[in-house]
Amino acid sequence: MGASAGGVQALQKVVSEFPADMEAGVFVVLHTLATVESLLPQVLARVSAFPAVTAEDRGLIETGKIYVTPPDRHMVFHDSAMSVVRGPKENRHRPSIDVLFRSAAMTYGPRVIGVLLSGADDDGTAGMMAIKRRGGITIVQDPAESAYPEMPGTALRTVGPDFKLPVAEIGPRIRDLVEGKFQKTEREPMSEPVDKSLEQDEGSPTDVRKLGSPSAFTCPDCKGTLWELQDGQLLRYRCRVGHAYSVESIIEAESDSVERALWEAVKTLEESAQLSRRIAQKTGILREELTQKAVEREQHARVIRELLVGNTN
Repeated sequence: MGASAGGVQALQKVVSEFPADMEAGVFVVLHTLATVESLLPQVLARVSAFPAVTAEDRGLIETGKIYVTPPDRHMVFHDSAMSVVRGPKENRHRPSIDVLFRSAAMTYGPRVIGVLLSGADDDGTAGMMAIKRRGGITIVQDPAESAYPEMPGTALRTVGPDFKLPVAEIGPRIRDLVEGKFQKTEREPMSEPVDKSLEQDEGSPTDVRKLGSPSAFTCPDCKGTLWELQDGQLLRYRCRVGHAYSVESIIEAESDSVERALWEAVKTLEESAQLSRRIAQKTGILREELTQKAVEREQHARVIRELLVGNTN
């Protein structure tokens, strides 16, 4: 299960419906700050018949338990065990829902049920496509009742999940699917993924020859070349290192890069102006010229600063 903004309450509602004897393991990614300890296991354990724990590296998987991905780590699977790794960020997140869903799809195929809840971005869409492609079942929270509808809404438009449900019905539907009381609708097989690198172990080097077409853009994280991947309606970008971006996340990352560059320009201009004034005062050499340069650079810095803070006075 994956959630972001507004997703804690939705997660609580879903896991509260699981009976203690349900034969399934539950794995959760909630977007969190890397530096803050997650209290989600305790929060979920209070409302669920399942015990909830923080996932541990190389831990064995048990049914009837909730595993929460720790901050600043991805959760991936290897047969009957899980790993928590500090791999490249995806969609600017670590942990990333896409990483969890994709690894589950590659390892367990049609045994996977992927659930995407409230969130303010589009992490999880590519992962849901991987689950659907491998024969698993996909469920999204109805965007109309989500606190933040962007994440389930994007998956709904792009992937066409098996079920769109209000959060109160998701837990019972999972229970019925696990117990075989509810059968998914038959669908046409999906094509193989464009991004063959997704079949590699998390954190391993990416074979760029298996990617899409090189783009004219660079990775905001490592400055390497980004490859453009068009998979049906899903457009993504990925670099050699493994950083991956949805359309929304690459736009946000580039916006942040532009802002950082502009603040760097402000700092450089203001420091240059201060240096010019200092030299002019200390030596008297080219005083008028240096003072004029300082004034010009201070004006340029002021224009950029006003642009950044939205101050036009």
